[in-house]
Amino acid sequence: MSPKTLAFATIAAVTLVSALPVQAQIWPFGRDREAAATPAPATQTATPSTTSDRRVASAEDRARAARLDPLSRAVFWAAEVSIAPEDVEAYLNLSQAQRELRRYSEAADSAHQALLIAPNDRRALMQLARAKISEGQAFYAIAPLEQARSMDARDWEAVSLLGVALDQIHRRDEARQAWAEALALSPDNPSVLTNMALAMAADGQTADAEALLRRAVALPGSTPQMRLNLALMIGLQGRAAEAEQILRRELPPELVEQNLTWLRQASSVSAPAAPANTRNWDALRAG
Repeated sequence: MSPKTLAFATIAAVTLVSALPVQAQIWPFGRDREAAATPAPATQTATPSTTSDRRVASAEDRARAARLDPLSRAVFWAAEVSIAPEDVEAYLNLSQAQRELRRYSEAADSAHQALLIAPNDRRALMQLARAKISEGQAFYAIAPLEQARSMDARDWEAVSLLGVALDQIHRRDEARQAWAEALALSPDNPSVLTNMALAMAADGQTADAEALLRRAVALPGSTPQMRLNLALMIGLQGRAAEAEQILRRELPPELVEQNLTWLRQASSVSAPAAPANTRNWDALRAG
């Protein structure tokens, strides 16, 4: 496989991995593409004609909702914002769930609503930026990220995500500078290293990308997602047995087989060059 083909395959596959939480993934490393891409109905639960007799959920109910799957959380938080349209926390949680469902435009809208209520809420700025990057509209993530960055000079997360946004719009030198700054703020941060590695992969620098991913997964704070990205990188270079070892440590058997099948196909089929807006970096940003 040529570097160009491998770069495309890597980013295309990592895109699908990164947009979902680990427990929801089926293709590759998780959820079926068609199911993941199907938008949920705007309204999932019956609602009365007025909200005067309805109350927001208790703290216990909200804590339980955090453990639900993305679709159930989206339904829950959509009901909460309909009851309490000034609830910033509800909008932020709704945006998060919508982004995991790949309903990126809706996720951005929910983050915008939170910012209308609380214009300087860092969490809302970050959610808006993540939604825009996931949507392939990274240019519109830069302003909220710079605002978040200005609020805290030690905010490595905003700086690292800024690097992702800059890389997506081909401002590569500025992206590298942002990641260098993020690492200065948070040395050996596995999330920053992962962002850098995937940018290298997109440019065909697979050996360097693999080295950075190995460094990231060896650090405290690394996640199963990062290890899956390493397996993906290894598998796409034709080292299926090595990738399989990682997959079997991170996934149930049925998902391992699905992903191995996908990797075999991806490593043997040429692909066209990827357009810029296919770089859905989403959860591979810092945090």
